[in-house]
Amino acid sequence: MFSERENSRKRLMELLYKPGNRNCADCGAADPEWASYTLGVFVCHSCSGLHRNIAQISKVKSLLLDPWTTAQLELMDCVGNHVAKAKYEQTVPVFYYQPTHKDCALLREQWIRAKYERKEFMPEGTQESYSAGYREGFLWKRGRDNGQYLSRKFILSEQEGVLKYFNRQDGREPKAIMSIGTVNATFQPAKIGTAHGLQITYLKDNSTRNIFVYHEDGKEMVDWFNAIRAARLHYLQVAFPGAPIADLLPNVTRNYVKEGFMEKTGPKHTEGFKKRWFSMDDRRLMYFKDPLDAYARGEVFIGSKENGYSVLPGLPLGVQSSHWQFGITIATPDRDFLFVCESEQDQMDWMASFQTAVNRPMLPQEYAVEAYFKHKH
Repeated sequence: MFSERENSRKRLMELLYKPGNRNCADCGAADPEWASYTLGVFVCHSCSGLHRNIAQISKVKSLLLDPWTTAQLELMDCVGNHVAKAKYEQTVPVFYYQPTHKDCALLREQWIRAKYERKEFMPEGTQESYSAGYREGFLWKRGRDNGQYLSRKFILSEQEGVLKYFNRQDGREPKAIMSIGTVNATFQPAKIGTAHGLQITYLKDNSTRNIFVYHEDGKEMVDWFNAIRAARLHYLQVAFPGAPIADLLPNVTRNYVKEGFMEKTGPKHTEGFKKRWFSMDDRRLMYFKDPLDAYARGEVFIGSKENGYSVLPGLPLGVQSSHWQFGITIATPDRDFLFVCESEQDQMDWMASFQTAVNRPMLPQEYAVEAYFKHKH
C-alpha cells in the first residue's frame, strides 16, 4: 500500500505537470520544487524565500520534503499558476518590468510584493505613481570623485523628456539633465555593493556617462526604475510611430550584454597591457579604470561582419601579452583591438558576446553611431 505521504507526493507531481505549473509563477524558472499553499502557486526555491517575507499572505512548503494535507492539495488543484496569473496580473502596465530568474532579488521581491501583498495589478488595487509620467524624490548618489553617497533631488518628467538631479535642496539649476532618449537604467547590486543599487547611464556629447544611485526602501527604488521605463516607452512610441510595442519593449531598458575585467593594449600594440573594467552595451564596448567610474576611458564600436568586423581568438604574431594568456583580437575596418582574459572561460564568454554582435546585421541608426566613432578617432 502507498503511504499517505507517497500518495500526496504523487498528486503534487500530477499537479506540477498541469499547464503553467512547470515554471515558477513569479520568475519563470523551470521545474519549481516549492509551492505557496495559501496562494496556490508553484514557485522556485529562490522565490519561495521571498514569499517567506510576506508570511501573512503566503505560506510555502517543499513539494518533496514537507507533508501535505488533502485540503492543501485541493487548493493547489483549484488554483495553480495559470489561474493565479489571471487573477493577480490583470492590469500590469506594458512597461512594468517583470523579472526573470536571472534578475536580482530586489526586482523579484518587489514584483512578488506588488502582486500578492499590494495587489497593484488587480482592478481594486492602486496603480503606483510610476504610471504618472512625473516623479520627484531624493536618492543617494555616488560622488564622482570621492565615492561618497550624498542625498540628491531627482526629477523625472516625461513631458520634458528628461531626468535631472540637483546638488542643493534649493538648487534652481540642475547639476545634470539627461535626455530620456539616451537614458538606460540597470540594477547592479554586486557592482555597487548595495542590494538596491541602480546604475543610470546616458549620453553626454555622444559619450557614455554613469551615475550610481540607491534608496534604502526597495519599493521606492523599483518604482523609480519602472517610472524611467514608462517615460522611455513613451519616448520610443513618439520616436518610432507605428512600431509594435513588442519591438520597442527590449529597448526600454537593457542589461549589459557582458561586464568584467580584461587587459588591453594601445593602438601601436607595443605598449604594455593594462587591466580595465569592460561593459558591453549593445554594440558599444566601453572600458573604465574602475567599475564605478563616471566616464569611460574609451569605447570600441563593434559592427557586423558585412561591414568588415570580425573576432578572432589569440593575439597577432609577435605581440607580447601580459601575465594573462587568453587573447582576443577584434578586427575593425580601421584597426585591430587586442585584449587578454584571465581564464579560458572568460575568453570564451567574451568571444561569444562579440560574435553575437558581429553576426547581427546593423540597423540604420547604428550606422550613425559607427560614423561618430570613426570621426572621433
